[in-house]
Amino acid sequence: MSTLTLLKGTADRIERQTPAHRDRAVDGLRALALLAVPAGHWLLGGFTLDAEGGLHNASPLSAFGGLAPASWVLQMLGIFFLVGGYASVLSYHRRTGSAGAWLKGRIARLGRPVLGVTAVWALAAPVLCAAGVPEATLRTGATLVIQPLWFVGVYVVVTALTPYCVRAAHRLGGWAAAPLLASVAVVDFLRYGPLADSVPSWLAVVNILPGWLFAYQLGVSWGERRIGRRGAWLLLAGGTVLFAALLMVFHYPASMVGVPGEARTNSHPPSLLVLALAAAQSGAAMLLRGRLAGLLARPALWAPVVVINLCAMTILCWHQTAMLAAAVPGSFAGELAGLTTAPDSLGWIAARLAWLPVFAALLVGIARYARRFEEPWKRATAVRRTLAGLLAAGFAVFALGLA
Repeated sequence: MSTLTLLKGTADRIERQTPAHRDRAVDGLRALALLAVPAGHWLLGGFTLDAEGGLHNASPLSAFGGLAPASWVLQMLGIFFLVGGYASVLSYHRRTGSAGAWLKGRIARLGRPVLGVTAVWALAAPVLCAAGVPEATLRTGATLVIQPLWFVGVYVVVTALTPYCVRAAHRLGGWAAAPLLASVAVVDFLRYGPLADSVPSWLAVVNILPGWLFAYQLGVSWGERRIGRRGAWLLLAGGTVLFAALLMVFHYPASMVGVPGEARTNSHPPSLLVLALAAAQSGAAMLLRGRLAGLLARPALWAPVVVINLCAMTILCWHQTAMLAAAVPGSFAGELAGLTTAPDSLGWIAARLAWLPVFAALLVGIARYARRFEEPWKRATAVRRTLAGLLAAGFAVFALGLA
């Protein structure tokens, strides 16, 4: 049997098993947002080698500010939170038990893969150290692995607020997200405006919850059918105008991700520019929903979406490990173009593009085994769960530089 025939058979089987009520457009948007995470980290993150052969984080954005628009496309967390809010409100209404039981189930689904990747790394780090991997490389790797996991904590918090988001959507419709936008605008004015010198630096932390809850609330309102095409056009146009004004008039940093050496960042915590982009992306997603659903009616396009959604947390948790699986061995060979050389030339960009299929293949190989962490841990005893938690905590302490 040829590979093409096998793939076609798999796609047809997935098509037959898909329920008629499945919202293919929403699943497609989630898959797109998921793939943007590794694509962004693999394209906009690089390494340098020190004299001892240790790896250190670097970014091509430091040398090529013109790459910033790429981050506008690859920063799709707004879409992820939008789809998350949409899916959560439907799941919330379908629940058969209490809201607490529903939330517990959602948290367990998010927490298992996080415990899995951090526990595995906690066990692997001493082995890698004994094998001669420099401490600098281990700390760089730990930082990269734990970096995307902040998202899970924020997502748990906004998910817990779903009942309140539903009430807000019923009362205010799509405008329920407006106070969140206003809150971020006020904090940005205080930390970047004329009073900036007298404002404590910790004030920026206030933006974390409303900044990411904004798109989630839009998704809840969308799921409650409180945002129609007029509202979608308003989000697209308003978000685009605000985005342009913040860049050209108020001189916000152009990159949607942090750039080493820059004093200001848009993403940690989210600035008003992130919300403007999320609004524009959300409006576009709502308007294109019908066309996307039509495209995904084709089995060949629908099958990859199903696979990506089934491995969502595995992709999020392990994509940095896939890149490190190439970079760490590569560091022993010295400087490899696009992998361990400084990301400061056009040649590096071309070479890094050539490495992307390697990273993807490594991620697929890792996912074959790591995917089991997403499934219920039915055979895990209380002792094993506790041990996994302790290992995860230990790795987090190391990754955060506290040990």
